Amino acid sequence: MSVKALVTGATSGIGRAIAKRLAADGMTVVVVGRDAGRGAEVVGEITGEGGSARFIAADLTDVAAIGRLADEVGELDVLVNNAGRATWGPSEDLKVEDFDAMFNGNVRAPYYLVAAFAPAMARKGAGSIVNIGSMAGSLGLPTGTAYGATKAALASLTQGWTAEYSPRGVRVNTVAPGPVYTRPEGKERFEALGATTALKRVAQPEEIAEVVAFLASPRAGYVTGATIAVDGGRTAI
Repeated sequence: MSVKALVTGATSGIGRAIAKRLAADGMTVVVVGRDAGRGAEVVGEITGEGGSARFIAADLTDVAAIGRLADEVGELDVLVNNAGRATWGPSEDLKVEDFDAMFNGNVRAPYYLVAAFAPAMARKGAGSIVNIGSMAGSLGLPTGTAYGATKAALASLTQGWTAEYSPRGVRVNTVAPGPVYTRPEGKERFEALGATTALKRVAQPEEIAEVVAFLASPRAGYVTGATIAVDGGRTAI
């Protein structure tokens, strides 16, 4: 029976790369996002390469929408919490609505997605949850204070969920990328951050997807509760 994976924020960037990588491993992938056109493109790319996928539109900042998504999808083997929002700038300039939007998208949505899907994983004694964090969750970036706080919270949630669900067979981990080249308009910021890493470069989304694919697979059968840095050595130096 095919392994079923759900990837949020899967219509672009890291999420798109993850969805394609998991499909290449033979998983049936539920592509979740808000843009139906881009979702169809991702599904087309996957099916065009012989994989299996479908798109479901959902606004994950709406907790009721998460419940509807869970009802439609049913049981999962793999959940990847990738969708998120980042607003950069000085703390004194951050609008309340932007602060709330980041915490709603980066913390509350993953929390209720896990609440919706992890119990069934635990009942069957198996499952893998991978949360996409950030190096900003473990070091200070002068224009990313609130964003970093959301990613630190996600790493903490990973530990709590490990205590809650891993005794029943569900592995929960965080992947914490450094700068990743996901959109042309952010090239200057990405390259500036990439220059601060030990490898002196920006990552490609596919490099993050490789680590997620490992954690989602039985190859990572003894890995849970970890936050794995995929940041070119930035948090080591």
